[in-house]
Amino acid sequence: MSASAADMFPYSGEFDGAPHGGDLSAARLLFPGAPEPFIDLSTGINPYSYPLPRLPAELFARLPDSAAYAALAAAAARAYGAPSPDHVVAAPGTQILLPLVAGLPAPTRAAIVTPTFGEFARAAALAGHSVTEVREIGALGKAGLVILANPNNPDGRLFDKESLLALGKNPGRRGGVLVVDEAFMDVGRPGESLIPEVSSGNIVVLRSFGKFFGLAGLRLGFAFAAPPLAARLAAALGPWAVSGPALAVGAKALADRAWIEKTRRRLSKAARRLDAVLTDSGLDVIGGTALFRLVRTRRARELFEHFGRAGILVRIFSENRTWLRFGLPGAERDWRRLQIAMAAFRDKD
Repeated sequence: MSASAADMFPYSGEFDGAPHGGDLSAARLLFPGAPEPFIDLSTGINPYSYPLPRLPAELFARLPDSAAYAALAAAAARAYGAPSPDHVVAAPGTQILLPLVAGLPAPTRAAIVTPTFGEFARAAALAGHSVTEVREIGALGKAGLVILANPNNPDGRLFDKESLLALGKNPGRRGGVLVVDEAFMDVGRPGESLIPEVSSGNIVVLRSFGKFFGLAGLRLGFAFAAPPLAARLAAALGPWAVSGPALAVGAKALADRAWIEKTRRRLSKAARRLDAVLTDSGLDVIGGTALFRLVRTRRARELFEHFGRAGILVRIFSENRTWLRFGLPGAERDWRRLQIAMAAFRDKD
């Protein structure tokens, strides 16, 4: 592996931070002889994406419309259970929201519940906080900014809802904020989201659109908070933050309850199928969600490179060299290639 490729690829130790999964250009540098097309299993993005509606050309030719923004906020409030559209802030992805949310409290000590998404710590540091990492919410101490993912990435851990609500009502210092990233809650247990309760404390909940709907390139995400906090975030984003096409697609998809329920069932079935493929190959599935599975093996790096040479990109972690994360294959040909690569690895033993 060349030095330049190593610099680009996720041996950095950050779980989903820069560099991220999904970088097929870097994968091709690492594995130049791999068969095409590359199968990207390094992200937790739904491979069965929402069907794009036909969009009028004027959405691309004029500035986003305030009425379209209001319609999207209303659709998001209904879909996610927010108290009202005034509790909703739409943005071009949750990534851009992270530094803004981290900047809500004055600079203080920020606690990140790890292992988790690497961008949390970077965003907190950009906002001027001193960053510490803890393993459990009981170890947060007097942190004025707390950031965690629920369900967590990469292990799928769910935190107790009542404990999170108590934490949001009584942050470590006056003016403190609890930030909960629910990027994978669309496939989480019903009733676990904090969005219906965001007015009960200094709580900001982030929700990704692109992961569950399989449209990560659309760049759409949401923050949910009590109206005063939501207004501050909206002001920081400024006007026209979300593109006209994203407003239209987001509003339509969020209102499509039949597709949402059908897709939840489909993803759950696909995750069970992936578990069977992994466990039949002797891998220990130790966590995940219906959009990704985390396995533990002493041969993680060897497997990563084996899959790469077969044109399959999975996620590796330098913080824990026994972990690999697998996203869901989509087409049947991708499932077959994964099974063939697994069988070839077993046959080497």
